[in-house]
Parts: sequence; structure tokens; C-alpha cells
Amino acid sequence: MRLLLAVAAASLLSTAAVAQTNSGSGSVTTNPAINIKPKGSPESTGALAPGANSFTEGQARSRIEAQGFTDVSELRKDDQGIWHAKAQRNGQGVEVMLDFRGNVASK
Repeated sequence: MRLLLAVAAASLLSTAAVAQTNSGSGSVTTNPAINIKPKGSPESTGALAPGANSFTEGQARSRIEAQGFTDVSELRKDDQGIWHAKAQRNGQGVEVMLDFRGNVASK
């Protein structure tokens, strides 16, 4: 009986080890449910979500400017945690928004 349990345990452990090995391509496998963005390069998804926003006004301004917006003004946070501002992009005035996840959208 002990031998049977030992064989079963060894089989389970070796299966788990095989499942965690790298494919040999030199790339590290990442969890597709997590979107990891390079530091300093936020992306504009256009999909804003309400939520408790911990960005300070300065951080919100920096995040918006990092997306290529200039002359950010009238920056304010609404009751759903979305930062709103007026800004310039490609010479045109736009309204820009930033959610608690760091997503930036404009209209």
C-alpha cells in the first residue's frame, strides 16, 4: 500500500514539474489574465472603469501627459473616481479621462 501511495505521489509531482517547464523558446510564460505594461508606457484602452482612485492630481497629470496630451488643464476627479481634464493633442482640444487602473481615454 505504501509503495502504491509513493508511486502515485511521484507521478503527481512529476506531472506538475512538466507543466511548469519552459517551452524552450527562451521566453517566460506569463499569465494572460494579467496585462503587464512596461514601466513608463501606459496604454490608452478607451475602456474606463469607475472605482476608488488613488492617483494624486500630479500623478494623474503625469499619466495623461505620458499619453501624448499637452496643456492639461481643469483637472478634477468626479464622484466615481474618474479624473477629467481638458488637454491638447495633435493641435486639437480634447476632453481626457483617467480611471483608477491608469487607463486614459479622450473624446
